[in-house]
Amino acid sequence: MTTYRTVIGLGGGPLLPAVSFLGRLPTAMCQLGSLLLVARTSGSLATAGLVGGALAAGQTVGGPVVGRLADRLGQRPVVLVAALLNACAVTALVVAALGRAPTVLLAALGVATGLSVPQVGPLARTRTVALARRAGSGDRTVSAALSLEGTLDEISFVLGPALVGVAATVAHPAAALALAAGLLVVCGTAFALHPTARAVAPDRAPHRPAAAPRGRARRRAEPHRRRGTVHALRASAALQGAMFGACQAGITALTEELGAPGQSGLVYAAMGVMSAVVGLAMASVPSSVTLTARWRAATCAALLLALPLLVVHSLVWLYVVVVVLGSAYAPHLITLFALTERVVPASRLGESMAFMTSGIIGGQALALMASGPVAEARGPGAAFAVAVGTAAAACALSWVLRPERERPASAGRTPAAEATAGTP
Repeated sequence: MTTYRTVIGLGGGPLLPAVSFLGRLPTAMCQLGSLLLVARTSGSLATAGLVGGALAAGQTVGGPVVGRLADRLGQRPVVLVAALLNACAVTALVVAALGRAPTVLLAALGVATGLSVPQVGPLARTRTVALARRAGSGDRTVSAALSLEGTLDEISFVLGPALVGVAATVAHPAAALALAAGLLVVCGTAFALHPTARAVAPDRAPHRPAAAPRGRARRRAEPHRRRGTVHALRASAALQGAMFGACQAGITALTEELGAPGQSGLVYAAMGVMSAVVGLAMASVPSSVTLTARWRAATCAALLLALPLLVVHSLVWLYVVVVVLGSAYAPHLITLFALTERVVPASRLGESMAFMTSGIIGGQALALMASGPVAEARGPGAAFAVAVGTAAAACALSWVLRPERERPASAGRTPAAEATAGTP
């Protein structure tokens, strides 16, 4: 708790995590909200799935772009513009759906909604890490900051769909999306204008002159190795997302087979709650346990804990297996974000964090699209087999790669410092 109080104090108090949490809620609400809204207004699940897929595709592509712009121009103007554009896109989607607009227009608005997501979650990670490094905090505080941000993500992706479900039941799915648009305007703007945005202002310092000829070959090889590491970390994030999607398809299929389709959302939420709890506990892991060791332990745990999914056939055991499996998710993702922070320059951290989030979303959407028909044709076990397969691939990747030949994280790691040191 002392460590978390230190993390919260980096931003001047609880206002920053509060507005960043509320600012990322719309991302968790819009996916399910658009599905329910279009399904109700059009009467077609196929149309709803198309719009939802378009939204996910837009977010997967747009995330790194928004992150890159934030790195170059600063978070304040980019988040402010993106939040307002996203609120307009969500509102337009609601109006079009209620007006029974053609499928092509709905899909286009879905893409626009995904592209304009302000990426509050990834950029909040970047900002908190920058505040910690600027304050001279050690790796333990940075790890706690990433754990806190991961927990906020998990809670948002549990609470967001729950809010949509309540709004759809009590009123209409359009009410949930209207709430999302309001949160974007108010909390997205508050996050953009928070004074801590200055911590990630773009660097204007001139870069150091070219290195001496003797060191050029080594400096040319180093960026290539780091790029390979970053790509591997992004692949692992996409595999984690694919595991999410396959589990979601399997859970939905099994609860329907057991005659309790309404339980699917509760099962998935229970898994998210367990993941959030374990994510908070990650701050207590000793710094002597390296990030590579944590990565390998998390992927091995995910694989071993996913195997019982292949034989589960009752609702009670589904809850038990899925909740226990959730304990491996947050450690994996938090470690991936921590490794990313180590191996990329601070001047491109926003883009890299957004890329990781986009990989999770893209992997989840693709796996859900692939596992849904498989589960419908061959039963829930087939979808769970896809989840086990993706867990095995992530585990193998973690053992093949050794990213922690990483440079030690320096206390004052800022874009200007990196430019002076010649970091690629």
